Amino acid sequence: MNQKRINEIDLLRFIAAMSVVFFHYTFRGYAADDRSLLPYLLLAPVAKYGYLGVELFFMISGFVIMMTAGGEGFKRFLISRAVRLYPAFWVCCSITFVVTLALGGNRFSATVPQYLGNLTLMGDFFDIRPIDGVYWSLFIEIRFYFLIALVMLFRKLHRVEALLCIWLVFSVALEFTDARGWRRFFITEYSTYFIAGAMFYHVWLSGASKLRWATIICSCAFAIYQGVSMLPRLERHYHVDFDAIIVAATIFICYVVMALVAKKKMGWVAGRRWVLLGVITYPLYLLHQNVGFMVFNAFYPDVNPHLLLWGTMMLMIAMSLFIHVVFERVMARQLRRVLDHVNNKIAVLFTGSFERLKSYRPK
Repeated sequence: MNQKRINEIDLLRFIAAMSVVFFHYTFRGYAADDRSLLPYLLLAPVAKYGYLGVELFFMISGFVIMMTAGGEGFKRFLISRAVRLYPAFWVCCSITFVVTLALGGNRFSATVPQYLGNLTLMGDFFDIRPIDGVYWSLFIEIRFYFLIALVMLFRKLHRVEALLCIWLVFSVALEFTDARGWRRFFITEYSTYFIAGAMFYHVWLSGASKLRWATIICSCAFAIYQGVSMLPRLERHYHVDFDAIIVAATIFICYVVMALVAKKKMGWVAGRRWVLLGVITYPLYLLHQNVGFMVFNAFYPDVNPHLLLWGTMMLMIAMSLFIHVVFERVMARQLRRVLDHVNNKIAVLFTGSFERLKSYRPK
């Protein structure tokens, strides 16, 4: 696998994260569910489309996970995903829990059992309510990791492009059924983005092919169909109108940008290092929503809304950098060391047992 860092991916991650931050802070929090007291109508007409940043995240994830899986074995893949997900999540979840206890009021609450269940990142499988609503996308990611891990476990990674095509066909077919269990297993609501990202990686790695572009084009068409189809549900929830053309155009632009990344046509953007923006993206995404809403509710209307909004946003970015530098990097190294040690111990144990079994001769 080519170990070269893809600089533009870091920038795209940050753009996706900030679009979600603007969506939550200037639209979603005030628009529905009584999450935030702070209205910010100046940006709401544009920010209401920021939820599509999550879809871009999923496409980037498909790209990056294929890169990771292609250079690692099954156990190394599991270790790398655990090291990537858990350290920042543990810190951000803990901060959110403490802030919820201090500032949650009537709108936000959390219990110790709920907090401990959240720390496992397995709460979605045991109906444990997430402490922060943004965790829903992590559960989607974990299901995607599980599917890729299955492909690796059965040693079918060399056939992954064919499997991606089959996954897309299944997703389209299941879209028009009530088979909720299968739809959940195949992540049909968002699978098209993971599939496109994975195909874009193969274009980036070894060039275009008719199969790859056909899959990407079909994926894009399906993504636009799904994005437009869900608008009535969003309009009922948020009590505002969404423009189907803007949604379709935004999804299409995400595909075009990822195509430019895959074809190495990002120009000066690819030539600059965006590592700092990339490393704060994950903690920023995890931390910003409920903590930001609670800050808004604690200080509005006593503090000027412009100062409160932009100040909170800068605070979240600064805290995300602090979490990465002080906690995430150190914890990731320690966790990798522990998991590597456990993996080696298990390998030695199984190897020793196998050798003893081979040398055993019944009397």
